[in-house]
Amino acid sequence: MKAKKLQALLLAAVMVVSLAACGDTATTEKADDKTETKTETTTEEGSGEEVAKEGKLVVWTLAADLEQFSAYYMEKNPGVEVETVVIAPADYPTKVQSALLGGETEPDIIVGEPQMLEDMYDAGFFEDLNQAPYNAQDYADSIVDYVWEVGQDSEGIQRAISYQITPAGFYYRRDIAEKVFGTSDPVEVGKLFKDYPTIIQTGETLKAAGYKIFASDAETNYFSGDSAWVIDGTLNVDQARFDYMDLCVSLFQNELTAFASQWAAPWYQAMKGPVPLLTAETQWGTDEMNIWDAENFAAATEGSETVEVFAYGLPAWGVLTMRDNYGETKGKWGVASGPSYGFGGGTFIGISANSERKELAWDYLKFCTLTEDTMEWWIVKSEGDTVSYIPTLEKHAEDANEVYGGQQLYNFWLEQAQGIDYSKVTRYDKAIGDAWGAAITAVKTGEKSKEDAIAEFYDIVESTYPELTVNR
Repeated sequence: MKAKKLQALLLAAVMVVSLAACGDTATTEKADDKTETKTETTTEEGSGEEVAKEGKLVVWTLAADLEQFSAYYMEKNPGVEVETVVIAPADYPTKVQSALLGGETEPDIIVGEPQMLEDMYDAGFFEDLNQAPYNAQDYADSIVDYVWEVGQDSEGIQRAISYQITPAGFYYRRDIAEKVFGTSDPVEVGKLFKDYPTIIQTGETLKAAGYKIFASDAETNYFSGDSAWVIDGTLNVDQARFDYMDLCVSLFQNELTAFASQWAAPWYQAMKGPVPLLTAETQWGTDEMNIWDAENFAAATEGSETVEVFAYGLPAWGVLTMRDNYGETKGKWGVASGPSYGFGGGTFIGISANSERKELAWDYLKFCTLTEDTMEWWIVKSEGDTVSYIPTLEKHAEDANEVYGGQQLYNFWLEQAQGIDYSKVTRYDKAIGDAWGAAITAVKTGEKSKEDAIAEFYDIVESTYPELTVNR
């Protein structure tokens, strides 16, 4: 990853320089009677009066964030109706593929996460944003480098833009850190997560004090290795991957976590404070206890022994998850670095190549990613999501986030982002990562020996991707 912009941003954090956003003068005309889309220049020449944008857009997204962006867009452009459809990640690629390969003209806006984008680019799903009337390259210096580059296909054509950067860190309870370690300083707490053996030591210390280091061992997923799964057509399983497996096994078998399965009701509950203490046997629920139903879980665990959780491993967008769940722990959190440069997700927005409302769709895309007013709104609305728009990052670099003990989160995330290398992201990551996760689960639960689980992992990769070379 090129670091020049991020380094410049960190320097700007000291200088507190603020840049002005570019003005919007794009013109869009009515495409046909069906779309009833009409967007024109921001002002009538010589009149000084704004011309309203009119029409309809259909947005398909993985991220519920865009529901909020769409509502704000309609507030600013009351003549436009935006229909936003949030689709489960597991279903999203198939739905987009079926619609676009089937010649459907809707949706107008599609999105992708980094691991999906290469296939979506190759399939021709995204509009070429370098061509007129978009001229996306005019905005290249407004977005953090790695985000801009992820939005390009193999030929360097801009296909998508994201409104956020997504480096990962450990969200930790400052009050627990003070009680157990005598400090809540993010730099000092970061040393408690500096490598896998230290994480185990930290977990043992917390366990002795009556706490759990994580809700589940899945909190370390974003720090599971800092290498590409595939290099030059060959499966790459380096030592860090094996060390990560050992970490997960130790966390699980030494009962250092609360066994609160990620994204389930107890996982969210632990953000608020005490959570019923589960076990390896009950972590996925029982006949009487549904961990995915908050009301059922609360009723089934009433009077149970509880425990408090120290930390969660999440990308910068974790502020959105925490925002909706921290309850009375608001203000008691901080964010520290992990044992490697982790990252996760990121919603990249583009225009469907089949859309018949492309110019209005471009206006929407710019509104969500390249408009300073929108970025200012999103900072407040999200309570600190880290945007990718450089003028806004520079303006807010030294902001103190009171939800996180006054920590300058933008400075922190920018520092972490310097280590992100998205060239290590490949189209194989999801399937290979899932297979490796299954191997880890088999080992930690005692279902298989380490050797047998790894052998099965290799078998799965070979059968799934016969084109890859697998060296055992």
